[in-house]
Amino acid sequence: MTEYSILAINPGSTSTKIACFKGSQMILEKNISHDSQELAAFEHVSQQLDYRKSLIEKTLAAENIALTGFDAVVGRGGGLLPLAGGVYLIDGKLYQDAETGANGVEHPANLGPQLAKYFAQEAACPAYVVNPPDTDEYQDLARMTGIKGLYRTSHLHALNLKETALQHAKKQGESYQDVNYIVCHIGGGISVSAHQKGKMIDGIDIVGGEGPIAPTRSGSLSLASVIELLEKGAQISDLKKLCTKTGGLVSLLGTSDAKAVFEAGQAGNSQAKLVWDSMIYQIAKTIGQMATVLKGNIQAILLGGGMVYNDNLVAQLRAYCDWIAPIYTYPGEFEMMAMANGALRVLTGKEEVKRYTGQPVWDKQLLSL
Repeated sequence: MTEYSILAINPGSTSTKIACFKGSQMILEKNISHDSQELAAFEHVSQQLDYRKSLIEKTLAAENIALTGFDAVVGRGGGLLPLAGGVYLIDGKLYQDAETGANGVEHPANLGPQLAKYFAQEAACPAYVVNPPDTDEYQDLARMTGIKGLYRTSHLHALNLKETALQHAKKQGESYQDVNYIVCHIGGGISVSAHQKGKMIDGIDIVGGEGPIAPTRSGSLSLASVIELLEKGAQISDLKKLCTKTGGLVSLLGTSDAKAVFEAGQAGNSQAKLVWDSMIYQIAKTIGQMATVLKGNIQAILLGGGMVYNDNLVAQLRAYCDWIAPIYTYPGEFEMMAMANGALRVLTGKEEVKRYTGQPVWDKQLLSL
């Protein structure tokens, strides 16, 4: 059996992770840190392309890894319009939408397809993205709001959520396409999603301010609260930052370090304990919402992400939710493995590669309102 070589690239806010795989076995992982002052010199994320590309080239050269040996390159998806889950070939349209940020979100993930395409051209092999953040498999019921013309959209940790579900199904001897799971990513951001027979039919828009309190995210707010902030002089840009950068633990306690907040609470800081417990309470509430979406037909609740290493968090969530379904923990994240496994499924013929059209997977005009 051919043992395919795959390069995975995951650009983040302060670093770029790369990993090399032989089949599903990771043989190298590097976290390339970026100086914040150097990144600040770029007005837009896509302008960082040459800077990050050069650092990846130097890292691979230092490890004596030749690009000609790769059979596929996978980049973290970003900047795309809503699309179904799966593995997508990085062609001209997908590259263009990532470069321009067609979804209106300026995020380092937009560099993923651009970097992957460059290194794939050097290696003379295909380039892919796998379950990008704009993966949208919602049912129409999940899209509706009480305001005409406004609809809920999907922005969540799709790559890690889907891979956690796939890994668990494989471990249990189940098919992801035959089971229902509630899958959570609990880390710097928090996603909670309902998976029904291989599709995420509901979840939360973590870019738009939905869901639980998170380290840098406000979580859901009432409209009255938002109006109050505006009346007090907050700008639209301030509100957007509260959704993704300056909300949650940062706003409440001045830090995004969840471990430090937990430890302060354990040491007797009542404010830290209240914030920690409230965050877990809201995660549990959101899991309960997804349980109703799946009508109680749930084979497992899966907890992934860096905060799942905390036994207290897991114990509290079990106390709230283990009556719903068995709870399994997958601390950390599978993002690099998820990208490589997606490419591997295509290379081995187990999954058909998809083509990105640039047309949103759902159309407002198709809904009755």
